[in-house]
Amino acid sequence: MLLLASGCTTIKEGATSAVVGVTDYLAGEDNVDQPKELLPLDPQIEVTTLWKESVGDGGGEQRVALVPALFYDKIVAADRKGIVNAYKLEDGELLWEVETELLLSGGPGVGDGTVIIGTSDGQVIALSEEDGSELWRVQVTSEVLAVPQVAHGIVIIRTVDGRISGLNEIDGQQIWFYDRAVPALSLRGTSTPVVLRDIVIDGYASGKLVALRLNDGRVGWEVSIATPSGRTELDRIVDIDADPVIAGDVIYIASYHAGITAMSLGTGELLWNRREISSFAGMDAGWRYLFVTDEKSNIWALDLDNGATVWKQDELQNRQLTAPAIHDDYFVVGDYEGYLHWFSQDDGREVARLEIDDEGIFVKPVVESDVLYAYGKGGILAAVSIQ
Repeated sequence: MLLLASGCTTIKEGATSAVVGVTDYLAGEDNVDQPKELLPLDPQIEVTTLWKESVGDGGGEQRVALVPALFYDKIVAADRKGIVNAYKLEDGELLWEVETELLLSGGPGVGDGTVIIGTSDGQVIALSEEDGSELWRVQVTSEVLAVPQVAHGIVIIRTVDGRISGLNEIDGQQIWFYDRAVPALSLRGTSTPVVLRDIVIDGYASGKLVALRLNDGRVGWEVSIATPSGRTELDRIVDIDADPVIAGDVIYIASYHAGITAMSLGTGELLWNRREISSFAGMDAGWRYLFVTDEKSNIWALDLDNGATVWKQDELQNRQLTAPAIHDDYFVVGDYEGYLHWFSQDDGREVARLEIDDEGIFVKPVVESDVLYAYGKGGILAAVSIQ
């Protein structure tokens, strides 16, 4: 479900964000686009579930950023109600389990022996990667709806009030922060910052992309990716909620209502824009194409160099697809009924399908060493390979 947040304020001000569902806003029968039914599929490749485990109650119904994190030989996942589990990548053996009793909303992120998770009431907690023991806990300004990033001993936390904080990985003490105002009406969610060498790159609901110095948070550069326009506040939403994707020296940014943009990291030049492709789910880059899930769950393949459409796949329209994830020679998306779908990168044909969690899959799968890991809303964590 796509959500809107109105008048976001900080926890210190004691305010609560008003949240409405677009499905409620568009409740009229004429306005609701029904998900396409799945057509029978003759699989072209064989996919196999290597193992499957349950992580508490999963992410629940709200739009939160609980995405499994890979750490050498283990995978760490968290549920909405506070459970954090670590499993062996090889066979899914449970290595440790922690009940934090917190309402988790962002993470886990992994650092140098640390597992970092954010909560809905603005807490950030660090656990030991070795055994899950708590290392530190600090309060930030508002809900964490992005996966924490860790680089060079600095933990990067993005909160819904527009603040990016740099915390010391050892003790959680704040090193620096960067503030930017959030529009009165925006999508519920934030993009996850990208750390590239010594800079932190992140997008905002205003359509701005900003680069901060990792060591002190000072602005390196800022560029306007999208300009709000339209008669209503809904029309003027241009959130950059999808995670930026970097391929070579180019960063690709997806914006709601303002399209897909490619920008040179070396020069800051805007290389191309496809304004008509609105996305909040996200994208991934293959060897030639950028794969994008748009707001109606159409999937686009765009030429990485010039943004030209190579093909468009609409057979899963309105099925609330995740961002694509590259898996070997294919890419994979999850849907609201809990299916994973594999597609050919060349022509967009669906080549395999597998049900993982009947409560749905909300977050983008992660891939490591040819194995794909998918996490469902009901708490099912599965490892899948192509035979």
